[in-house]
Amino acid sequence: MESLVIRVDPRRRQWWKQIIQSRLPELKVVLLDEDDYDPLDVHYAIVWNPPMGMFDRFPNLKCVASVGAGVSHILKDPGYPAQIPIIRCVSEALRMRMAEYIVLHVLRFHKRLPEVEATHARKLWCQIISPLASDITVGILGMGNLGGYAAGRLKAMGYHVAGWSRRKKDMEHITSYAGNEQLHDFLSTVHILICMLPHTRETERILSKETLSKLPEGAYLINVGRGECLIETDLIELLDAGHLNGATLDVFNTEPLPADHPFWSHEKILVTCHSAGIIDPAIGGETIADNIKKFINGEPVPDMVDIGKGY
Repeated sequence: MESLVIRVDPRRRQWWKQIIQSRLPELKVVLLDEDDYDPLDVHYAIVWNPPMGMFDRFPNLKCVASVGAGVSHILKDPGYPAQIPIIRCVSEALRMRMAEYIVLHVLRFHKRLPEVEATHARKLWCQIISPLASDITVGILGMGNLGGYAAGRLKAMGYHVAGWSRRKKDMEHITSYAGNEQLHDFLSTVHILICMLPHTRETERILSKETLSKLPEGAYLINVGRGECLIETDLIELLDAGHLNGATLDVFNTEPLPADHPFWSHEKILVTCHSAGIIDPAIGGETIADNIKKFINGEPVPDMVDIGKGY
């Protein structure tokens, strides 16, 4: 019997195993470092943040599925066999979860909730006025599957929405910018910037002092893309100088974020723990299992990764 190996968050590993085994009864589903199995029988893998060199153990591997929309956690392994296809996990549930997170934190900055909470802590009666949504431009870096969906939800709430991507996007009532030559023009219009970019050679450190300084004074940053996109010291410098007014960060260069990291104690930064698009095994497992079934049956599989591009 062919085997499928799972390497996910240890707290949910048994849940994932049960869900996947129920969906793929024709395979033997095993946990990477806990179950007994023959590595030669492993033809499929479902992973999140696998250890370096993991894939060297399985010479007969045919396909890898990512527990999430991103795959940089797989491709960071320089020994990953480029001929082995990768399937991203992008579902309606993931799009909704990500959009809900983005709407929450856009509203938090729009309605000046950090200032409201500060006056509450000081027991000050202070009526804080915020602008209308139509007076705020929300900019999305990365207008792919998730970014485009979030843009539509924000537009429906009345925000002016602009998007930047490698190529122009044709979305109704969304202002589209594309390419490096239009990046600064895009940033100059944005009051709340949302980074939804994958980690590639082109996007690494794109959120630098140079680029973030192009935002209007008092702008905000929300990063739900990848931690590698942000130069952390540059963000702190711009927050301390008052050019940026706040940041919500869900992804980081090092995860879990170390307890002594300055982000935890910075008054203008809210840290969330890579939870914006966290996948429920019951729903995500169904999507992943269905995609693996299609791969086994030789059917077209949605969300296959272009390994050369990194997403």
